[in-house]
Amino acid sequence: MPQRKGRTALTRTELDSWRVFIETTEDLRSALGGRLQADSGISTGDYRVLLELSEAPGRRMRSSHLAEAICWERSRLSHHLGRMEKRGLIRREAAAGDNRGAEAVLTDEGRDALRRSSVPHFHAIRELFLDALTPAQLAAARDVAETLRDHLAARRT
Repeated sequence: MPQRKGRTALTRTELDSWRVFIETTEDLRSALGGRLQADSGISTGDYRVLLELSEAPGRRMRSSHLAEAICWERSRLSHHLGRMEKRGLIRREAAAGDNRGAEAVLTDEGRDALRRSSVPHFHAIRELFLDALTPAQLAAARDVAETLRDHLAARRT
């Protein structure tokens, strides 16, 4: 847990740590996203949706659950799904037993796009992230990420 709970001002070390963390994370995401787009023609948003649907039972999810799973607002997801549907990557169907809800369904074309993009994406992850870290640093990065994830999840409840 944080050691200085009530303190609002940041020390120079805390501020420097925060800035290097957030700036490097943004640089990494931008580099990976650019490579994904260049290598496979899909965006990181497309990839997240395709991956989530590929792992869902029946390759389908209610749109509201999908939005929650990828941490997007429902309106953002709805617009994005519309663009993906026009490209044949997904289709939208009424949710079974509930005419008010909709499900996003992974199409064969979407599954193929995910498969085609995964190998070059994994190569980019290795080159830009994994190869830069020792095994100990990778374990520490995972520990930091899991600690932050758990901290944020506890605040949402």
